[in-house]
Amino acid sequence: MIKEKMIQALSELFPDPEPIVEEPVVEAAEDEAADDGKKKKPKKKVEPPRVNGVLERDHAAHGYDIDVQLDPGELLAAVMIIDKAGFFIESITGVDWIKEKQLESVYDFSRYDHDLCRIVVRTRTPRDNPSVPTISKIYPGASWHERETHDFFGIKFEGHPHLIPLLLPEDADFHPLLKDFKP
Repeated sequence: MIKEKMIQALSELFPDPEPIVEEPVVEAAEDEAADDGKKKKPKKKVEPPRVNGVLERDHAAHGYDIDVQLDPGELLAAVMIIDKAGFFIESITGVDWIKEKQLESVYDFSRYDHDLCRIVVRTRTPRDNPSVPTISKIYPGASWHERETHDFFGIKFEGHPHLIPLLLPEDADFHPLLKDFKP
């Protein structure tokens, strides 16, 4: 029941109110022998770039129920909806999409009462100026997660009250989880 309410509420942030339904992934066939006796490599499925919106996911396959991709400017509105529904923040992390020249902030929210539901919210920013608004005013516990993500990926959380290194030395001028990091 909460899953359907959250899909509806989060879908209202996007111009197309219909949630995107995940298409089943067709697994590549096993290596097949070619006419000349050599093995063929299976073709990789190339997926088009993901559009912003809400995806309903299979919890058993993905570990979460709702997958939201949005622009950084929509982040606070989505987080307020999630907070009002009684979810708590589990984690915040980053992903370095070096080929696309983007960094992604990933937020995991959960609700473990009688109606289990997990939500992941993703937002991408340019790699050369990674900046998203802080959610620490909505979820004060997010402060630590944002500091750690800033340490390791260099994502700036605009409006954060104390964005100083959490785990790295104070004079660190590097972000060790970026794919082009060289120690």
